Amino acid sequence: MFRKNVQADSGMIFPYDPAQDVAFWMKNTLVPLDIVFIREDGTIARITHARPMDLTPLPSGEPVAAVLELRGGRAAELGILAGDRVSWPR
Repeated sequence: MFRKNVQADSGMIFPYDPAQDVAFWMKNTLVPLDIVFIREDGTIARITHARPMDLTPLPSGEPVAAVLELRGGRAAELGILAGDRVSWPR
């Protein structure tokens, strides 16, 4: 929240154990973000594009094990799509 920019190769990951249905919103978020919802098996369930300061809930649509926030448009720049598999150190 309150960041004025997000570097191209930066982001934040929010792990959930156990996996659960979640929703994110953009209150006090000043920059657009890509919200990447990740299943327990590491596949991407969906990617949504969040607008700054928007209070509309952005639901995962299914139980997820993690949510990754990236700079807006970065997922497309990297060719990241729903169904792709991701991993991170836990």
